[in-house]
Amino acid sequence: MRTLLFLLQKEFLQIFRNKMLLPFLFIMPIIQLLVLGFAATFEMRNIKMVVVDADRSSVTRQIISKFEGSPFFDVVGIRLSMQAAEDDLKNDVASVIVHFPSNFEQNLYREGKAKVQLLANAINGTVAGLSNAYISSILASYNREIILEQYPQAGKGGSGINVTHSFWFNPKLNYQTYMVPGILVILITTIGLIVAGLNLVSEKESGTIEQINVTPISKAVFIMGKLVPFWIIALGELAFGLIVAKLVYNIPFVGSIPLIFFSAAIYLLVILGLGLFFSTLADTQQQLMFIAFFFIMTFILMSGLFTSAESMPQWAKWLNIVNPVAYFIRIIRMVLLKGSTLADISGILFSLGMYAFVAISAAVLRYRKVS
Repeated sequence: MRTLLFLLQKEFLQIFRNKMLLPFLFIMPIIQLLVLGFAATFEMRNIKMVVVDADRSSVTRQIISKFEGSPFFDVVGIRLSMQAAEDDLKNDVASVIVHFPSNFEQNLYREGKAKVQLLANAINGTVAGLSNAYISSILASYNREIILEQYPQAGKGGSGINVTHSFWFNPKLNYQTYMVPGILVILITTIGLIVAGLNLVSEKESGTIEQINVTPISKAVFIMGKLVPFWIIALGELAFGLIVAKLVYNIPFVGSIPLIFFSAAIYLLVILGLGLFFSTLADTQQQLMFIAFFFIMTFILMSGLFTSAESMPQWAKWLNIVNPVAYFIRIIRMVLLKGSTLADISGILFSLGMYAFVAISAAVLRYRKVS
């Protein structure tokens, strides 16, 4: 125990003497949380639209005014020909074209129906799909107004069924409530997986690790000496990040904060264990960065932070079993936003505990005491 305390003292001195490392540990994560919390959004607003109004009637002007008044669209121009509008689409001046053909108003009132053409840039399928949904909603709303205007009695009968709805856990559908906890997980993951690994590899490159290798310190004690300082720092980053999440983004803290830290303590053992294991495979910091970048990118993209993990194909779901980031993002959202208890997440915590044991054991076994 005394040997471990001396090692911890040495590691903390090295960390706080490293002027390049301190900003990376304490300043950059907070800046990233502040920037990404506002920038990473699923909301689609100000979609650039071009309208081709070949009819130039009062009806098309009313519909165009509805598009202009919507927060989802930015009408950048009204064209008289499809060729000009298609040029705007190809040149990225606009993402959506709405085409009102000639005789639109006449067909609407005489025949009771009229056609509208929608063309969308579907390179980004999400934007194209949402644009279609928003435009269809606006047109359907205007269609109901016309029906009520021509047949006032249609709105008096009532359907006899009154449907109400509510959204649990995120009533206002605020994307920050969903995204910020996940972003916080990514930040502490980066500290654990990259910084802890770089710390060990940098000693290999500088040769200072040889002084420890000739001492009777066991491999397990040495690995724990490398793990514990960053485990404490990452928990401190989590605490500060939660404060920022509450003060800046007003994220609801429905569940138990101690349960969050207990879960984070187990999760960080996994991440730090993996980081130290990767460092035993690399001889240089460049090699470690390549290994860590591959795993971090895979973990993040499959974690469910940006896309739903439930929507992945079955083979990806099986592969996600070894993704610790997916486990902790699920935990922090369940506890913070739903108020889940220890009983609700006990299965996930057990999996993380087993993962931590395997990762740290692999790091200890793989570390070569004699260099």
